[in-house]
Amino acid sequence: MKRYHLLIGGFVQGVGFRWYCQKIAKKLGLVGWVKNLSDGNVEILVEGEDSTIKDFLSQLKSGYLGRNISNIEIFEEKYSGEFNDFDIKF
Repeated sequence: MKRYHLLIGGFVQGVGFRWYCQKIAKKLGLVGWVKNLSDGNVEILVEGEDSTIKDFLSQLKSGYLGRNISNIEIFEEKYSGEFNDFDIKF
């Protein structure tokens, strides 16, 4: 199991991007959260199988809001297993 901290840049606020992320994550059985940052980026913390997280990233980029993404920073962290669902933080 893996844990990744993602910072998504681009036109990703005010367009339903958090719900878009949550829908994809839940469909794939991933857990964690997504939230907007004050600098206009979106932050994601996601846990699951490495291959499933790669699929998540692929779907994020290729889906209908993927064109809004200008960059993704990916940081691997120590897996914790602390989440039961994938939530939107406000």
